[in-house]
Amino acid sequence: MVDIALLGCGGGMPMPERFLSSLLINFKGKKILIDCGEGTQVSMKMLGWGFKSIDVICITHAHGDHIVGLPGLLATIGNSGRTEPITIIGPEGIENIIKGLRVIVPYLPYEINIIESPKRIVEEDDIIISTIELDHSSPCIGYSFYIKRKPKFDVEMANSNMVPKILWSRLQKGENINYKNREYKPEMVLGSERKGIKLSFITDTRPTDKIPQFIFHSDLFICEGTYGNDSDIEKAEKNKHMTFSEAAKLALEGDVHELLLTHFSPAMTDPELYKINAVNIFQNTIIGRDRLVKILSFNDDTCRMLPGSTRNM
Repeated sequence: MVDIALLGCGGGMPMPERFLSSLLINFKGKKILIDCGEGTQVSMKMLGWGFKSIDVICITHAHGDHIVGLPGLLATIGNSGRTEPITIIGPEGIENIIKGLRVIVPYLPYEINIIESPKRIVEEDDIIISTIELDHSSPCIGYSFYIKRKPKFDVEMANSNMVPKILWSRLQKGENINYKNREYKPEMVLGSERKGIKLSFITDTRPTDKIPQFIFHSDLFICEGTYGNDSDIEKAEKNKHMTFSEAAKLALEGDVHELLLTHFSPAMTDPELYKINAVNIFQNTIIGRDRLVKILSFNDDTCRMLPGSTRNM
C-alpha cells in the first residue's frame, strides 16, 4: 500500500484553512515530498507522519508558493537526527535556487544531492520517478511515480526448480545466491510481473498535448485547479494555470482512475462550489483539502480514503 497526504492545496498565498502546495508519499516507511510551500511542516506535524524519513524532495518549480517552506523543513529534518543524504529533484536552475535558500540554513548534518531536469530516476528499485516539462511562466516539471509490485512467490516453480526452502526468502527479496556449487536466481521462485501503482502530479501549467500520455492509466491523478469557473479561462491563460474543466479533460484523455484537484486560487474560498464543472467531464473527481489522506492499494486499480480523513484536521 502507498499512503498519500495532501499537505497543502493552496496556490499564491496561504489562507487560514489552506496551506500552500505540498504532497507527501509514504511507502514502506520511506517518504517522498512534492513541493514545500508555507505550512508544509505544520500539516506534517498535525498528521504525525514525521520528518526524519524523507528521502526525496521533488520540486515542480521555483515560485514561492511551492518552495519557500523548504529551508525550514531542511533544518527540522537535521534537528530530527537524520544523517543520511537527501535527494532534491527539480527543473532547470534548481541547483542555484537551493544554494540561495540555504543561506539561512548553511549547516546540515546530512548531504543534499541535487538532480536537475531529470528524464527518469529509479529509486531503490521500488519507485520509478518520471518527469515532464510543463507550460508555465518559469521552468516547471510534472512528476509521475510508478511504485513497482514484486512478483508473487510461486511454490510450484520453486519446487520444480529444486530450490532448497532455506533459500526461498532470500530469493524472494531479489538476491542471487551460490549454494552448494549451484547458482540460484529470483526468477526460479517468482511468478510473472504484477501491475504496480501509478501516481501523477501536475501543477502550474496550461494543458499540453503530452500530458495525457504522461498520466495515462494513473491510479490517482493530482492536478491543479487554480480556477473553478470556466469564465476564468482568460485568467488561466494569462497566468499559465488551469480551470477545473481543463484538468478534468486531461483526466478523461489520460484514462486515469481518479482525479484529485488542488492548488486553488485564494479568490476561490469554497472549491466544492465548482466541483460540478469537473464532474460533468470526469465523474470520478474529488476536491482536495489540507491533510486529506488516501491509500492506494496494490489489490486493485482503485484507491480508498483513509478512515477519518473525510474532514480537515
